[in-house]
Amino acid sequence: MHHEHHLKSSDTIRDIVIGMSDGLTVPFALAAGLSGAGSTSGIVVTAGIAEIIAGSIAMGLGGFLAGRTEADHYKSELQREYEEVERVPEQEKAEVKEVFAEFGLSPALQDQIANEMAKDKDRWVDFMMRYELGLEKPEANRASRSAVTIGISYIIGGIIPLSPYFFIHESEMALYYSCAITMVCLFVFGYFKSKVTGQPVFTGALKVLCIGALAAAAAFFMAKLINGK
Repeated sequence: MHHEHHLKSSDTIRDIVIGMSDGLTVPFALAAGLSGAGSTSGIVVTAGIAEIIAGSIAMGLGGFLAGRTEADHYKSELQREYEEVERVPEQEKAEVKEVFAEFGLSPALQDQIANEMAKDKDRWVDFMMRYELGLEKPEANRASRSAVTIGISYIIGGIIPLSPYFFIHESEMALYYSCAITMVCLFVFGYFKSKVTGQPVFTGALKVLCIGALAAAAAFFMAKLINGK
């Protein structure tokens, strides 16, 4: 028996990717910049934790607002479609026919499908939402779950580059360990991110690694330059 394997991407996976990628990159760059400025590990940890808290709240709030906007947009478009099937049913039928014309169906079959669909307004509107507007009904409590998922993922990602600073007093020495740990995590994260999204895994892993490395290097050398060291 033939089995087809397709990725069923979920909003949760997307939220984890958003939170984790920023969580790994931003605190890593901050820690590198502070280390380059000669700050102690204690200062790096304090600033890093403050950034992780602020970043997770900001990212989570962004996810919440995006989810609410998506739900509000769907609701307004749904109401508009119900109004249109009542007010201009023939125009809506013509739009149904246009969808099936793109599949190469005959005009007679297009008419038959449009007339059958018009008998059930709920199914008719659902079809128009999906195939005319390309909108799927958002899941219940989607905005809240998105905020929590992104926020927690950001915190988990942010703790990783900070972890060496908890144990090593010399910030530049802690930075070496932070780089090693974070680079491995960025590569692994990029690998799995590419795997679940169906992208070339090695190339995707290298892209994520390079972005994180460039951000940290830029922060480190800018701090060195400003401090004249």
